[in-house]
Amino acid sequence: MTLLQVQNVKKIYLTRFGSNKVEALKDVSFRVEQGEYVAIMGESGSGKTTLLNILAALDKPTSGQVILDGQQLNTIQERHLASFRRENLGFVFQEFNLLDNFSNQDNILLPLVLSGYKVDEMEKRLMPLAKELDIADLLKKFPYEVSGGQKQRIAVARALIHEPKLILADEPTGALDSRSTESLLNLFGRINGRGQTILMVTHSTLAASHASRVLFIKDGEVFHQIYKGHRSNEEMFLRIQETLTLLSTGGGLHA
Repeated sequence: MTLLQVQNVKKIYLTRFGSNKVEALKDVSFRVEQGEYVAIMGESGSGKTTLLNILAALDKPTSGQVILDGQQLNTIQERHLASFRRENLGFVFQEFNLLDNFSNQDNILLPLVLSGYKVDEMEKRLMPLAKELDIADLLKKFPYEVSGGQKQRIAVARALIHEPKLILADEPTGALDSRSTESLLNLFGRINGRGQTILMVTHSTLAASHASRVLFIKDGEVFHQIYKGHRSNEEMFLRIQETLTLLSTGGGLHA
């Protein structure tokens, strides 16, 4: 079942005084199936961040459309966008985006608080998730009291607590050391294994090698893709590296 459809999305920005146009996305189309784990890669300036902002309903395309579980994002009224994001999307950021004056528990529960959940329902969801992510002993602490890897697991808990249809991850391993990166990628694998759909934008070949499919964006277009299939993470890593080299040098690509 298709969860996310991106159809002929184009994004054009005008410079400050409107004298020049910047075409950030030219014609992007792809689908993400329910339960899929997709990584998006590309050089800086390729349009990855613009695409992610459009998928997150933080920006609107100049033309084309994005459909999440049958809902066209461009038909959602502005006053309903925040609640749409809370109900349907989970976000994991490179810089964690945790509130230092909130306990880790309050950070995790914030989406449920904003959506008006009752306390008993929040508690019912919190502890199983905290135990799964190995952060149960960190709930009463504050973000500044824990490590980067622990912060990211707390951020993942916040993204999952409201059971979103889609997790959007923006460079989730960018601020982590190698051990924390490995832990987070294994965690994403487990989450995806139980059916959670994940779309991750990343520069990291290692992170992308854990995905089931990698989309490569170049000059505002989906230029190539690789399906993992039966490849190991190591084999996928080498295939991604090869593709990135060919993209940067303008060489030919094979499926």
